[in-house]
Amino acid sequence: MAPSRRQISGRSPLVNQQRQITSFFGKSASSSSSPSPSPAPSLSNKKIPKFSNPNPNSPSPSPSPPKKTPKLNPKPSSNPPARSPSPGPATPSPVQSKFKKPLLVIGQAPSPPQSAVITYGDEVVGKQVRVYWPLDKKWYDGSVTFYDKGEGKHVVEYEDGEEESLDLGKEKIEWVVGAKSGDRFKRLRRGASALRKVVTDSDDDVEMGSVEEEKENKSDGDDSSDEDWGKNVGKEVCESEEDDVELVDENEMDEEELVEEKDEETPKGSRVSKTDSRKRKTSEVTKSGGEKKSRTDKDTILKGFKASVVEPLMKIGEADRVVKGLEDNILDGDALARFGARESEKFRFLGVDRRDAIRRRPTDENYDPRTLYLPPDFVKKLTGGQRQWWEFKSKHMDKVVFFKMGKFYELFEMDAHVGAKELDIQYMKGEQPHCGFPEKNFSVNIEKLVRKGYRVLVVEQTETPDQLEQRRKETGSKDKVVKREICAVVTKGTLTDGEMLLTNPDASYLMALTEGGETLTNQTAEHNFGVCLVDVATKKIMLGQFKDDQDCSALSSLLSEMRPVEIIKPAKVLSSATERTIVRQTRNPLVNNLVPLSEFWDSEKTIHELGIFYKRISCQPSSAYPSEGKILGDGSSFLPKMLSELATEDKNGSLALSALGGAIYYLRQAFLDESLLRFAKFESLPYCDFSNVNEKQHMVLDAAALENLEIFENSRNGGYSGTLYAQLNQCVTASGKRLLKTWLARPLYNTELIKERQDAVAILRGENLPYSLEFRKALSRLPDMERLIARMFSSIEASGRNGDKVVLYEDTAKKQVQEFISTLRGCETMAEACSSLRAILKHDKSRRLLHLLTPGQILPNISSSIKYFKDAFDWVEAHNSGRVIPHEGADDEYDCACKTVEEFESSLKKHLKEQRKLLGDASINYVTVGKDEYLLEVPESLSGSVPHDYELCSSKKGVSRYWTPTIKKLLKELSQAKSEKESALKSISQRLIGRFCEHQEKWRQLVSATAELDVLISLAFASDSYEGVRCRPVISGSTSDDVPHLSATGLGHPVLRGDSLGRGSFVPNNVKIGGAEKASFILLTGPNMGGKSTLLRQVCLAVILAQIGADVPAETFEVSPVDRICVRMGAKDHIMAGQSTFLTELSETAVMLTSATRNSLVVLDELGRGTATSDGQAIAESVLEHFIDKVQCRGLFSTHYHRLSVDYQTNPKVSLCHMACQVGEGIGGVEEVTFLYRLTPGACPKSYGVNVARLAGLPDYVLQRAVIKSQEFEALYGKKQRKTDHKMAAMIKQIISSVASDSNYSASKDSLSELHSMANTFLQLI
Repeated sequence: MAPSRRQISGRSPLVNQQRQITSFFGKSASSSSSPSPSPAPSLSNKKIPKFSNPNPNSPSPSPSPPKKTPKLNPKPSSNPPARSPSPGPATPSPVQSKFKKPLLVIGQAPSPPQSAVITYGDEVVGKQVRVYWPLDKKWYDGSVTFYDKGEGKHVVEYEDGEEESLDLGKEKIEWVVGAKSGDRFKRLRRGASALRKVVTDSDDDVEMGSVEEEKENKSDGDDSSDEDWGKNVGKEVCESEEDDVELVDENEMDEEELVEEKDEETPKGSRVSKTDSRKRKTSEVTKSGGEKKSRTDKDTILKGFKASVVEPLMKIGEADRVVKGLEDNILDGDALARFGARESEKFRFLGVDRRDAIRRRPTDENYDPRTLYLPPDFVKKLTGGQRQWWEFKSKHMDKVVFFKMGKFYELFEMDAHVGAKELDIQYMKGEQPHCGFPEKNFSVNIEKLVRKGYRVLVVEQTETPDQLEQRRKETGSKDKVVKREICAVVTKGTLTDGEMLLTNPDASYLMALTEGGETLTNQTAEHNFGVCLVDVATKKIMLGQFKDDQDCSALSSLLSEMRPVEIIKPAKVLSSATERTIVRQTRNPLVNNLVPLSEFWDSEKTIHELGIFYKRISCQPSSAYPSEGKILGDGSSFLPKMLSELATEDKNGSLALSALGGAIYYLRQAFLDESLLRFAKFESLPYCDFSNVNEKQHMVLDAAALENLEIFENSRNGGYSGTLYAQLNQCVTASGKRLLKTWLARPLYNTELIKERQDAVAILRGENLPYSLEFRKALSRLPDMERLIARMFSSIEASGRNGDKVVLYEDTAKKQVQEFISTLRGCETMAEACSSLRAILKHDKSRRLLHLLTPGQILPNISSSIKYFKDAFDWVEAHNSGRVIPHEGADDEYDCACKTVEEFESSLKKHLKEQRKLLGDASINYVTVGKDEYLLEVPESLSGSVPHDYELCSSKKGVSRYWTPTIKKLLKELSQAKSEKESALKSISQRLIGRFCEHQEKWRQLVSATAELDVLISLAFASDSYEGVRCRPVISGSTSDDVPHLSATGLGHPVLRGDSLGRGSFVPNNVKIGGAEKASFILLTGPNMGGKSTLLRQVCLAVILAQIGADVPAETFEVSPVDRICVRMGAKDHIMAGQSTFLTELSETAVMLTSATRNSLVVLDELGRGTATSDGQAIAESVLEHFIDKVQCRGLFSTHYHRLSVDYQTNPKVSLCHMACQVGEGIGGVEEVTFLYRLTPGACPKSYGVNVARLAGLPDYVLQRAVIKSQEFEALYGKKQRKTDHKMAAMIKQIISSVASDSNYSASKDSLSELHSMANTFLQLI
């Protein structure tokens, strides 16, 4: 049986008798009487709706009329009427509330008898009416808005906005004349017990509550008890949960709406998810058949509201739309009807009168849309709580504010719309937009918003109500609002918490980018970039500075590989080419423009700030500062080694340091800078020496190669499906998945390193496969250890939400202990898995495995560290209780405190023996009575012998209890010692985590070694899923004398498998390129859809597999190392970057022409098809000629320009091949082509495009017409060719004639005769 819910009164038990959290934007205290508690649980006089509607301010979507009549007696039954929220007779009886003066009633029409039913028609539409509700025993005012002749019913709109379809002839009604009633009723939800209802009048707020409710609320420590939420707000409807609470049946409450803890009451019962609300509305309205229509003039409201938010959007857009999702979050539907008119009228300073903090308009230069100017007259009307919220919001208009109030995070005004839309949180009641959620849902909700591209500002309480009261007494302050501070700014790039973060292995990089040189003034100059990439979740910082070409090729490759989720750049510094590259090569990242120098620091400012930080932490005792960060020298520099080198290289690293400065400034605003820098793992950016490939250890895959070969993203939806990464990703650890991505983005170029990996992969399969499976099984249970360890590093920093002053009701200490134990268990599991694999595997044949599995080399020796923590405390007990009780010897401070306590307890025992000896009775002993300890219990018979300085504390029949002066002294000292012991116990977990962080390099090395083993096993497993056979590639030497070559027999496709194509349907091919006296280029022709592009891709993918150390799907595969794969495939444009399809194609080709070397592999697919045939063919032939004669690299060139085959048929450097097919005669002369997908020597005469049109389903008449046109074009093309060759033919005729008439040169007669024969043959061909 499910546990019963704690009964609630409909209001949060966190607050006392003063205003509730939701009256933050409440009604003016001067315009309403303060709510008075009732000594009995009673309900106010409010109509009970005929059918439930969770949102009375929005129209119901149901069009059907009600089936239940309001004349039913409110008797309890198994199926109560849907319109009555009453659970039964236990519902408290109503109490009459105030009403305005009665309306003039004419023609009173009581409910007619059954025999005489009065009918009404169109004549009553527009009239005022009063309807009697028998369950409420009250009349309610409304107006007839519509008559449905088919149903014979009228739609009555009540004054609270609710509409109902009624048969007026069957209802008890009164027709009225005069002004509408002033009563404003609010829809309520039902609670479990101790209920109350509210009638919010234009003048008064009447509230009834229970005595018990007031008592429990007074004792709670919520922050809102002393905040003046309800003052000076004008005539707004109160939105307080205390004044305006929805009442909901107990069984309808969702678990997510409540904070259910053993030691606290259930808070905020009025919170409902949007989904549940809609479900309840739909089901209940369907039952009752209610019909509603919205009468709001939406066009008018929409126009007014848009004016307040849309007008400045153009300027905001120019500022990178920093207010994404907030200002442009136009309301619609129910929310528009509720809030649109009010926001348009009240917040003109958000619309036409908008200014930034220093009063610049959106059209002014340097306008800052992140800030907002608040008019003084608006600020004067705000309460202290409102003013506090607007102070935060006006400085951060680009962020959603999570405003902490007690145990809840509240969202107000425009932020509430975001919460309702994106988080499915129900709006609170009232005219003011407001919603919120409990503290326990913080991580889930903030991650949802951040993933959708929002920035979130977290404002936490840094003072409790008791502390506020104490401060007011001590300082004489008149503050009525507890202190709050910004404790976090969370974005895509700064997210460190959340379940999705731990389950999604992809790195979320924050990228800071700056540019130097002459590119701002000279568009043809080369670019000079400084880049800083930060992965906050793993505390990895990659720094680099490199030169780039005009097309920003290196930057494009970096962006394509890393895919940063957030970019930081100095405003108006980057060149236009760089800006276009960012747009083209990223996937909708957040873009932050910082002010140069003051926000985006230069190198000098960066070094200065970092020097101060590292000097400070290096001086801290027992700091976990990395040993590699201690720089030798005169002591003036405390920078880590890499930063010190960049700072002393004659400004060669100035741009990289500036990029780091921009990142650190940004992270400082998010309170992440110190925790990041203290444990940062600095690495050199792999593209630092991008322009000098010969010195690199890796193959270069530029942006075009990564995209065209679908290494990480497919071309359909940008997902992993069908990519090489998805094919190889058999990793079970998150760090292994990230490492595999790095290997694929940068395959090895060094032959020896490739062979080392191949040896390791070979050992991990075959007879050792079961051991590899055991290793994977052990690791598969682990969380993301790299991120979890980094989180442990952050937890010892008292900053942000971890700050000492932050008031959190969640048991964060217990959560921290549990995460710490999970981290220790994970490290132990990794170490044991590596140890088991080392003991079983015969890895002496693999040098790489030997290094990975031998402690003290790549694998660190952590056995002593793990043993220390296992001996320090009981992991199981600590995980269950959330408290670390250290074993003896584990913590000196705690041991010392325990020893002191034991000494005082020993003294008390010694004193007891002395007292027994003094009084001569061995039965004297210590007893505890209540809170009094160590009471000396003496028999009553010895009372005369007790010294006079003994203090009598209590007595009972036969005994008396005393405290001696010595006992009192020892008890005082014992109490102090126990207090110190408890204090030491509370901080023991922090000290243990600090001890853990001292060995940060060991833990990181352990994760790194485990990740590499995981990837090697993944490569061994992935080859089993290839279609057909597989082989270990032969990597031949790459000396300067060797001719680059590639040879494959039975080459298959590494991604395409039988389950997608049908078993055995993929045709393997033999490919040979390069080598001594062999053609270095394949000129590939063939029919459309014949498999040309597939062949090009599979060759490139096979080379990548070979150079990451994996097997290749082929019978044999041999290749000399490729330093770069240059790929030009597909037809696409970059309209947002101002590039057409043909320009994009040629831009990629231009990069290939300038970057390809002799050891590169060049792949071109149908170059030149984006323009006229003559131009396209000319460009294609010129490019091909450059690669063959100038670069002399390996390559494949597919084309439909068949003239190229004629031109290169005698060139020994080019091998003519085509994809074979069979051609048959179809209907109407349309050729039917059967694709054989076999690479065959020779050129293909045609492309058979009409066949593809037939396959695409074009009508027969179109196909037949296309055949005729094709023949005409071919004939015309042939005539032009004959005309251009006419002069050549005439010249050959003259040569033949002259040779035939000249008989004096008998010595050369034979050779001339041969020429004569050849010329005749040529003429016949022409």
